[in-house]
Amino acid sequence: MHRALVLLAVLLLSISTAAQTLYKSIGPDGNATYSDRAPTEGKIEKTISVRSLPNTAIPEKTLAELQALRKGMKSPSNLGTGVTLFSASWCGYCKQAKAFMASRGIKYSEHDIDTPDGKATFAQAGGAAGIPLLIANGTKLQGFSLQSYESLFPNQQ
Repeated sequence: MHRALVLLAVLLLSISTAAQTLYKSIGPDGNATYSDRAPTEGKIEKTISVRSLPNTAIPEKTLAELQALRKGMKSPSNLGTGVTLFSASWCGYCKQAKAFMASRGIKYSEHDIDTPDGKATFAQAGGAAGIPLLIANGTKLQGFSLQSYESLFPNQQ
């Protein structure tokens, strides 16, 4: 029994770690692709672990509201292409993320999780317990670090 629990714990940890890894690969055509899945073609150029990026915890009341919103949803939705940032005015890491985006001239849509619409969209996007949450062309990056954002937007200077 103990052995089964240990195996289950290892399996769960490996699943959560895999979901928080970003792969940069170079395809046969020479184009760089960022994804949360290892490439089937081409070679892995860089692997970025995003499980411990600095982020601001969401208040308990907001977490409860998000949980209630998620109950009525079938599954998290994909926000499609483009760049979306979930933030709040009181979040220091969100301010750093917005400053980075502005300094690079990156266009993005922003959702404030303190508004009803922003909170619903955050829940629908599968947002967790911290912000900022950046979704760029299907890749989710929770938290902020300069290195991770630079890796995600390498050609934006």
